[in-house]
Amino acid sequence: MSVRPYPRIHRRRTAVALCAAAVMVISGCSFGEPEPDPAGEPPTFPTPSVSPTGSGAEQQVAATVLAKQLRVPWGIAFLPDGGALVTERDTAKILKVGPESDPDGLKVSTVQTVAEVDAAGEGGLLGIAVSPAYQRDKTIFIYYSTSEDNRIAKLTLGAKPTPIVTGIPLSGIHNGGRLGFGPDGYLYATTGDASERGLAQQLGSLGGKILRMTPAGKPAPGNPFPNSLVWSLGHRNVQGIAWDANKRLYATEFGQNSWDEVNLIQPGKNYGWPDVEGESSGGAGNDKFTEPLVVWTTAESSCSGAAMIERVFVAACLRAERLWLVELTAAGTVLGQPRPLLTGEYGRLRAVVAAPDGSLWISTSNHDGKREPAPEDDRIIRLVFSGGVAGKS
Repeated sequence: MSVRPYPRIHRRRTAVALCAAAVMVISGCSFGEPEPDPAGEPPTFPTPSVSPTGSGAEQQVAATVLAKQLRVPWGIAFLPDGGALVTERDTAKILKVGPESDPDGLKVSTVQTVAEVDAAGEGGLLGIAVSPAYQRDKTIFIYYSTSEDNRIAKLTLGAKPTPIVTGIPLSGIHNGGRLGFGPDGYLYATTGDASERGLAQQLGSLGGKILRMTPAGKPAPGNPFPNSLVWSLGHRNVQGIAWDANKRLYATEFGQNSWDEVNLIQPGKNYGWPDVEGESSGGAGNDKFTEPLVVWTTAESSCSGAAMIERVFVAACLRAERLWLVELTAAGTVLGQPRPLLTGEYGRLRAVVAAPDGSLWISTSNHDGKREPAPEDDRIIRLVFSGGVAGKS
């Protein structure tokens, strides 16, 4: 893999940034039109816009706006009927998007406003996950900020949330917030250091961690630390997680001023913050901290959401206003160079999820105070790639 070195920064080793210009092979990803909805009629989508992906006429991506004029959509989770639940960070609303459609896109309705949410700074109503047993238990899980803490709760739509984890450190920044059920059936949550850097290295704190729990909010069997929710530590602010076909967990992480990361997450491992940023071992032969798979400068990344399609890890980036596509080998290492997509076309990108039909759903975050929003913002966008693959070399 082609890399280029950067200078040493304080206590950090030389970090390696991957070239953004190369085009990689992304094979085996099947995209297409969604299955018919329960009423037997296919959803009606607006005419998609078509944009080059960097390989000229060989590859194009069709982008369809499914929903518009939302306010900081943060999390997306699909229901069994093909519709999606979407959280709005600042309004504390849970929206349902689809599966019904109209000429303007998918139908959007508010199904609940979570009164317990105290939205301030980067806090508010954040992640959402649908129970794997939703057909039976009708349960969803949300991650949200109150005036005192960040917490995780379960609820049936329309009912008062029942907190299952409380006391996650709260701040105007670095609140983490992503939720997802892993292939093992347990619920994972990402937390930030809440601007208190040392919390990430304190095993007794829930800040700066990835947590793994039962649906009741208890430490899941097999967690690496006794009676602890902590799955991994040493994180600054993780907002994206995704699993590959071999059940390996990957995460996006915001760095400080120099390097943002993609990490392969392993139980009990320490990812170095705040002692190091970027390449993290601190010196030859030092295995205290786990090295990232990929690092980018913060200007070309600042990635929030994450998704996996086949062996392609997709990161949605805020400051860099793009997707990064990273192809992985069967062993979980990086193959070739990451490839940028949609750079600057829709502004800040917050969430990215793999839809049941194999397309990608992406949310913009242009109403978060960091950019002038367009009249249609914020939007949910669906991507389908020409030729049924996500890229070609």
